[in-house]
Formats: sequence, C-alpha cells, structure tokens
Amino acid sequence: MRPTILLALSISVFVTGFVTQSAPVPVAQSEVTFTRDVAPILYSKCVACHRQGEVAPMPLFKATLAAPIRKAPGRTEFQRGILTPAQDGGWQVRTTGDQGSGILSSMSQANCFIVLDAGTGNVAAGEAVDVQLLEGLI
Repeated sequence: MRPTILLALSISVFVTGFVTQSAPVPVAQSEVTFTRDVAPILYSKCVACHRQGEVAPMPLFKATLAAPIRKAPGRTEFQRGILTPAQDGGWQVRTTGDQGSGILSSMSQANCFIVLDAGTGNVAAGEAVDVQLLEGLI
C-alpha cells in the first residue's frame, strides 16, 4: 500500500471510531444509586462508630418474634421489622415481608431492624430476638 492511502485509511478509522463511540448514558437524577446517594451518608454518619468486629453504639433489646424467619447460618442479617406492643406488656416484632433491596414499601413500613447474628439459623415464632430501633420510635 502506498503511504498516502495507509495514512488516509488510518485517519478514517480513527475519526470513525471517535465519532461512533457513544458517551455513557448518565443515570437520571431521580434514580437512587448506592454510590451517589447511599454511600456518602453511610460513610459520613455510620463508619466512625460501626466497625467490623466492634460493638455499635445503638442498643439492642429483646422482642418476641410474631412469625417465623428463615435464615441460613453464616452471616449476620439485619431484617426490616415492625415492632408493636404485645398484650403482655412486652414487645413483639415481625418482618415487613420480603427483604429485597428494591422493595421500597418494606423500607417505609419498618420501624426497627431484627438483628440475627451469624450463628443463628431459622427462628421460630415466639422466640426472643434482638431488635435495633430506628430513630424516634421510643
């Protein structure tokens, strides 16, 4: 090939590649993302106190589980829960239902976390569980 043809071909490939590459599509401002919306709050408000292997400053207390929870041992879980007064003067708690991260109704209904440590497996109704209140309940 002649050098001028090779040069023209190289320029054409470069310009075509440059023009046809699409810019990344920005995430709509109304969409919640972990990196943009959640992580900055966690790092600014939580990381100073909540460190792996240490006790968090938020107290836990016991409540009676109103319905069974299925859980495999091996990791600590914080399930969203609804805490209500029990007839015996204590407290009872139940999950908000499915615990998926995209279930916003579950998040908005919760007034506590049900804390199930790593050694815990399935929990039967009537058993005492640890509960961590969300701000302002009591």
